[in-house]
Amino acid sequence: MSVAFTKEESSETAAETLLPDRPISPHPNLVTEAGLKALETQLRQARAAYEAASAIEDVNERRRQQANPMRDARYFAARVHTAQLVPDPTSLENVAFGSTVTFSRDDGRVQTYRIVGEDEADPKAGSISFASPVARLLMGKAVGDVVSVGGQELEILAIS
Repeated sequence: MSVAFTKEESSETAAETLLPDRPISPHPNLVTEAGLKALETQLRQARAAYEAASAIEDVNERRRQQANPMRDARYFAARVHTAQLVPDPTSLENVAFGSTVTFSRDDGRVQTYRIVGEDEADPKAGSISFASPVARLLMGKAVGDVVSVGGQELEILAIS
């Protein structure tokens, strides 16, 4: 049979199906209970998306549609496997992983963030990663303490 009649994968399709792994942070994979549940949910969703794409008949399209869910499944499987569940803080005296901290900035803004794991951090929703510069400075501090970051001073107003 002539190769002219065989379906070959184009180099563009091959590149789309061989996605590099998502980068894994070098920091410990600390998670809250909600963060661990979210990782497990995202892993299930990635596996379901991969299975759904498996039903596509066209081999090139199937590979293209499976690429992202496959990469996501590898990432979330690794994150679930390495997750270190940290219980909620038992004391409100010092900022710790899982604490919600309210602080004021030099410019008068008052901000409140919960310190969580890297995968569950969402500053717009009020959570920051424990590995972020602000969280690292705040951890271990108490109400009334002042820390400097980026040329500004932050004063801790409340810990909950």
